[in-house]
Amino acid sequence: MKTRHGLIATGLLSLTAAIGAGIASLPAAPQDPAPEVQPEQPMFPEPTEHHKWLDQLVGTWSFESEMGGEGMPAVKATGTDTVRSIGGRWVIGELHSEIPGMGKMHAVLTLGYNTETGKYQGTWVDSMTDVLWVYEGTLDPTQKILTLEAEGPNMVDPAAGKTRFRDAIEFKSDDLRTLTSSALVDGQWVQFGTSTYHRTK
Repeated sequence: MKTRHGLIATGLLSLTAAIGAGIASLPAAPQDPAPEVQPEQPMFPEPTEHHKWLDQLVGTWSFESEMGGEGMPAVKATGTDTVRSIGGRWVIGELHSEIPGMGKMHAVLTLGYNTETGKYQGTWVDSMTDVLWVYEGTLDPTQKILTLEAEGPNMVDPAAGKTRFRDAIEFKSDDLRTLTSSALVDGQWVQFGTSTYHRTK
C-alpha cells in the first residue's frame, strides 16, 4: 500500500510524463530562415584623370581682377578663393571679393566631370544676382586650359535676351592660374574680364 507521499510522487511523475508527451506531439517551431546572401554591391567607378585635373584648384588663392567693356571704365577688384574637394569628384570654391563702388561679393562655384557626356560641368551663384549659371566645358589638348560655357542675361543689351558666356581657366604653374571671361557679341567672342590667382596655401 502506497503512502500518501508515494501517491503524490507517482502523480507528479505521471503529470510530467503527460506534459512531455504533449510537448513532443506539438509541431516543431518554425526555424528562422537562413539569411540571404546579399550580392556584393557594385563599387562606384574611381575618379578619372579628368576628375583629378580639378584637384589642382584645391587650396587657398588670392586674386586680382579687372572687368570692363568697350567705352567703359575698367573695374578692378581683389579677393580670395578657397577651394575644397568633395570625394575627389567635385570641387567647391567659395570666393569673397571687394568691388569698388559695388561692395562685397560672395560667390560659390562647383565643378565636376560627367563621364556620360565627356564634359566638365558646374554651377556659379553669387550674392549680387539671382542668376544660376550652369557650365559645361572641355580641356584643350595641352591639358592646361579648361574652357567653360554658360548661357546668361545680356548685360550690354538686356532687351536682346540671353547670350553665351565663356570662362577659360588656365594653369600657368601649380601656384598660378588665370581666368579669362568673354561674351558672344554679334557672333564674335569679346573678352571683358581677366583675373590672376596666386596660391597662398
